[in-house]
Amino acid sequence: MGVRRHWLYIALAFTVTASACRGASEGPPSRAAAPCLIDLSYVYDDSTIYWPTAPSKFQKETLSYGHTDGGYFYSAFRISTPEHGGTHIDAPIHFAEGQATTEAIPLERLIAPGVVIDMTDAAQNDRDALLTTAHIDAFEREHGTIQPGTIVLVRTGWAKHWPDPVRYLGDNKPGDASNLHFPGISGQAARALAARKVAAVGIDTASIDHGPSKDFVAHRVLMGAGIPGFENVAALGRVPASGARIIALPMKIGGGSGGPLRIVAELPEAQCGNQ
Repeated sequence: MGVRRHWLYIALAFTVTASACRGASEGPPSRAAAPCLIDLSYVYDDSTIYWPTAPSKFQKETLSYGHTDGGYFYSAFRISTPEHGGTHIDAPIHFAEGQATTEAIPLERLIAPGVVIDMTDAAQNDRDALLTTAHIDAFEREHGTIQPGTIVLVRTGWAKHWPDPVRYLGDNKPGDASNLHFPGISGQAARALAARKVAAVGIDTASIDHGPSKDFVAHRVLMGAGIPGFENVAALGRVPASGARIIALPMKIGGGSGGPLRIVAELPEAQCGNQ
């Protein structure tokens, strides 16, 4: 038995040595470069901004918070919110009869390559500035044609005013939306984006139409083409003009015209250090 045990030890040592040699020659297993994630969503709380005509704001009620008779901690809350407030999605049916409700929006419109068109210079000089086709053309000359299926995000720089409702909206009189002033997207630019068959369009203001709008033409054009909108998008200054993947998943509300949105930009590892 002693001789047999001796040869078993030799065989085991040989196996371990061979495995180590293969590992040294082949190197460590390859892994994909890790992306970094940028949260483009505002938190829902008492400071969340809503359209002035919204009947209510975000509400959170404590149902349970503390240690139970069983000796363990337990918390639960009840929340309520209008669909259109904070970082949220406008489903196409919001302004287009017969178009998709919130739960029916294809995932391909919510998870897709993204671009950021910067119009902060125009917005800095005019609270009611509009994204124009000239902005889109200038972007494409520098970064290439916006491809079908792209999520287009418009940066106005308006996030600097959040969560001050007066500075962000221009006016915050309850029940009155007649004196709002913030940047948005022109009807012509909306038609140009729809013609490019983009997946979705988002902006860092309270609406894809600018504050003074009374006809909401950008909403009507985009949503008539089945294109959802993302509003009150945060932190677009951290997202490069191209190269990011956008993940924009709303609460899946059956028959909804919108809903709270958690939107994230996923950047390749090579671009993470610049954020």
